Amino acid sequence: MISEKNDLREERNLKTETGAAGVKSETLKRVGIVAAIALVAFLLGFVPMWLSARNYENERDAAVKTLRPSVLQNNLATAAINARRGEFEQARQQTSDFYTDLRAEVDREESAFSLWQREAVQPILAQRDETITQLARNDVAAVDRLTDLYFAFIQVKNSPAPEQK
Repeated sequence: MISEKNDLREERNLKTETGAAGVKSETLKRVGIVAAIALVAFLLGFVPMWLSARNYENERDAAVKTLRPSVLQNNLATAAINARRGEFEQARQQTSDFYTDLRAEVDREESAFSLWQREAVQPILAQRDETITQLARNDVAAVDRLTDLYFAFIQVKNSPAPEQK
């Protein structure tokens, strides 16, 4: 009899443990399903926003690429104006920055300049040392040189590539 009672107790304990394991298993399944649904909902919101952000990033990059030659033009014009006003040191620094930025733009893989424009800019780049030296010496001839450089740069910047024959 005692043995039967022990057997019944063990059977009940076994059923309770099996039932508890079944409840835990069922709870884990539900948590997994809820987590999967939450992940899908997150991705449904994330993917369109990511695509939109990527589109805006491409538009921004295109705008910056278009703007870079204008910034170069503005820097050179400012240097020419400062030289005309007799502020040669400031003009020298701005001219140096112009040449540095122009060289970086020409060497950039995704340059705003076409291949033809990159070649046409080389004579401007070749005048770097002479121009900066004139400005460092407070030479009045630097004013005319900067003005000529400005107009040469404008011509290159605004010129379309020549047609190929």
